[in-house]
Amino acid sequence: MGLNSIRRIYDHTTEYNIVALEQCRAILLSQFPYMSEKEADELLHDAGEHAVKPYRSVVIIAEGRDKQVLGVAIASHFLKDNFIFLDFIATNKHRISGGIGGALYERLRDEAHSISAIGVFFDCLTDKREWAVDGAEHKQNQARLKFYEKYGARPLEGFCYDLRRDDESYFYLVFDGLGKKDHLSAQLCKSIVSAILENKAKGKVSDEYVGQVLRSIKGSIALRPFKYVKSEPVESARVSIPADKQIALVVNEGHLIHHVRERGYLESPVRVTSILKELRKTVIFKDTPVRQYPDSHIEAVHDKQYLKFLKKICEWIGETTTMYGDVFPIRNAARLPKDIELQIGYYCIDTSTPLNANAYKAARGAVNCALTAADVVLSGQPMAYALVRPPGHHAERKYFGGFCYLNSNAVAAHYLSKNGKKVVILDIDYHHGNGQQDIFYHRSDVFTVSIHGDPEYAYPNFTGFTDETGEGEGEGFNLNIALPKGVEGPAYHKALKKALEAIKKYKPDYVVIALGLDIAKGDPSGTWLLSPDDFAINGKMIAALKLPTLVIQEGGYKNKVLGVNARRFFQGLWEGYYLNEG
Repeated sequence: MGLNSIRRIYDHTTEYNIVALEQCRAILLSQFPYMSEKEADELLHDAGEHAVKPYRSVVIIAEGRDKQVLGVAIASHFLKDNFIFLDFIATNKHRISGGIGGALYERLRDEAHSISAIGVFFDCLTDKREWAVDGAEHKQNQARLKFYEKYGARPLEGFCYDLRRDDESYFYLVFDGLGKKDHLSAQLCKSIVSAILENKAKGKVSDEYVGQVLRSIKGSIALRPFKYVKSEPVESARVSIPADKQIALVVNEGHLIHHVRERGYLESPVRVTSILKELRKTVIFKDTPVRQYPDSHIEAVHDKQYLKFLKKICEWIGETTTMYGDVFPIRNAARLPKDIELQIGYYCIDTSTPLNANAYKAARGAVNCALTAADVVLSGQPMAYALVRPPGHHAERKYFGGFCYLNSNAVAAHYLSKNGKKVVILDIDYHHGNGQQDIFYHRSDVFTVSIHGDPEYAYPNFTGFTDETGEGEGEGFNLNIALPKGVEGPAYHKALKKALEAIKKYKPDYVVIALGLDIAKGDPSGTWLLSPDDFAINGKMIAALKLPTLVIQEGGYKNKVLGVNARRFFQGLWEGYYLNEG
């Protein structure tokens, strides 16, 4: 049962995290006999909560290859003074050794680096022999302080924090300045000590003790000299971010096979290249390999006969041929023609979506990417991005169109909805997400929201009206926000705010973002005027939901700015989620 990963838990609603937190609870109760079940529950319940107290909880776990929790670190990020207080590090009683405690502490230091915290503080029993109950306890306290000294962490000296407390214990306040800081001003020290004692030692120390400690802080407070290890420079602040704080990036490399070379066709391979070029300029993404998934996930949202047709027609079409529908069943839509070429018009909603030999293969690869990204989110990572083409949000249950063949958003949303979970699809493409609306129109477990150009002038023209709200069980679970031509940033942000307020009321477990970049100024398929800064604002606004989020690429065709707008959106999303946690 070797160590597989170290990661932070960002929510207590994901099924995978629920199981992990239950294991953490068992570890805490086994390693700290004095801890009540209520205290353990409260510590772990705060995982993923944001600013519900003067601090937010930070829960970091070490997992084995079998996904068993081997150890847990629980800390508190105090928002006002921007410091971290380490509450507990505990390992599975069967895995006391193996470097798990060190790995957890190093990940906590990475967390502190990533938020530019002052440093990490924690209580540690003193190593003064006269204050130890017995020799064994004294040796244990020494070993603990020696361990932390390796990271440059040492007790703060020059004030009376180590007075005997009401429980007759003597503690040092240990400070790890992350190699940047080895002393604190009196003012800052008083503020930090006050926050720690009032929030983390409440009920364990008297008001008299607190007052005495604070009054003893009269000047600069410095770290104790090194006692157990040689004084060596501690590493400087890291410029990278922890792997579990990166956005999982899943790319549909197979999209290249679907290349329609006709002049003026907008949905070209360079779209993905343009986006990737800009994303590589950041450190917030982590490449994630694509997994393969069975057709059953697609059949859950698409008509089986339609899928059979799509596979067959793409196999039937020659390698150098591109075909479009030209005859459509306006009067008799219920009768499927026998001629497979005529079936193109039966299953297609427009004359602008071509079929070629690789259309199905590329779309199938996009679905695998979306499901891979969904599994990343299900595994407890907050954000994942499926960078795919062809897009999917215009593909309905049994029809294709708008450059779309298989609806990756719908497949992923249905996949996330298993085990009774609620999912929202927020479509921010310029064009109405008619595919999701059609597929989930009678369901309440997937809330479909679309912000798009008014169908009076924008594709797909026959859906996307504001009075389309769902039917049957799905009544009230479809929201269309249709906007006029010429929309600029402020008007769009107002519409997005309306959408997010509706989503909050729905209280979903997961969010799927159908990311259309065609809302940008100058996009050949749209009329709106959003700037790169507007995309960053959109990302921050969505991040404020603080929900596990899966982003799937949809439209966007102005290749010169496509990548910049994508990068700015994700920078806003990342910063909004991880840096604006207060």
